[in-house]
Amino acid sequence: QAQLAESGGGSVQAGGSLRLSCAVSGYTFTGTCTAWFRQTPGQERDLVAFTFVGKEVDSTYTETVDSLKDRFVMSQDIAKNMMYLQMNRLEPEDTAMYYCAADSRRWRVCTRRPDDYAYWGQGTQVTVSS
Repeated sequence: QAQLAESGGGSVQAGGSLRLSCAVSGYTFTGTCTAWFRQTPGQERDLVAFTFVGKEVDSTYTETVDSLKDRFVMSQDIAKNMMYLQMNRLEPEDTAMYYCAADSRRWRVCTRRPDDYAYWGQGTQVTVSS
């Protein structure tokens, strides 16, 4: 059973940056999809970005939702079992609970659907003030 734990959230002024981290244990990255989602109260959990880790470096890819790709960058350090979300030029609209997630299945196409990710962290709150 994989376990994920986010850290790095907090309060920041608009225009600032934060780097979220997600420590992953009991999980094999190769052949799987991992992702960052965010959620505001009363809303559905929305995808921020996902990464598929292939067997080779050039078969690993990351997709970030169009509205965020010029400000948010997802990365991984597989050797350290870590995922990261670098968030730049933060806006008040980015205020949300941020979650890291991992799919339990391997060699599948990554999706934007939260239901396709079996493992979740507890979330870390990001608050951006204007």
